[in-house]
Amino acid sequence: MAKAATSTTHATAPKPCAHLLVVDDDPEVRSMVSRLLEAEGYETESAATGAEMMEKLSHRGADLVILDVMLAGENGFDLLAAIRRTSHVPVILLTGRGGESDRVLGLRLGADDYVAKPFSSAELAARVASVLRRVNQRHTSNAALLQFGELSIDLLAREVKVAGRLVPTTAKEFDLLAFIARSPRQVFSREQLLAHVWSSSSEWQDDGTVTEHVRRIRRKIEADPEHPQWVRTVRGVGYRFEP
Repeated sequence: MAKAATSTTHATAPKPCAHLLVVDDDPEVRSMVSRLLEAEGYETESAATGAEMMEKLSHRGADLVILDVMLAGENGFDLLAAIRRTSHVPVILLTGRGGESDRVLGLRLGADDYVAKPFSSAELAARVASVLRRVNQRHTSNAALLQFGELSIDLLAREVKVAGRLVPTTAKEFDLLAFIARSPRQVFSREQLLAHVWSSSSEWQDDGTVTEHVRRIRRKIEADPEHPQWVRTVRGVGYRFEP
């Protein structure tokens, strides 16, 4: 059960409206989560079962799903996998199971974030805002230049610079760096990177190829490759770009 919400609504700072789907078999939790998100300016609807969730997603869709892992008689990880078979809608997992293995499994299955109970209203609102912001950045990432402090990636010229210094990269090194930089903080497995960057799979190509390319990129752009600033390892899952 979440901690009692402490009202921190700021009427003077309206947020862009987004449609959120809250999935939990406990009516009190559904109501509480919906109320606190509506207080933050979001539009919400709720579902008590996986079937109801899938029906609402197919009919109206959602900008983000908040999914409880421990639904009565249903496995939230299975429901997440079902969502990912047909949709890229961002999903935040909500659960009382905060162990590393559960977090890793959720990320592997395509979750965008993970909130463990008990949580504060401020934490959940911040997580929702962060995920929606990342998704929006992803949708508007057709800009020709990606700029992250001293690191710049020119998508048209296919050039990488650090502090104004041109960094030579191979074609695949550039493709890999540009791909993950377009989706800051999203975790990608090696299998996903093989599919998107190499148009291959781990059945046909060793995922060590990804590891080696990441190592080369770090040596070229990181001040300390052993403690990277931009290309981070997510243990047991893969890699993410830290903006």
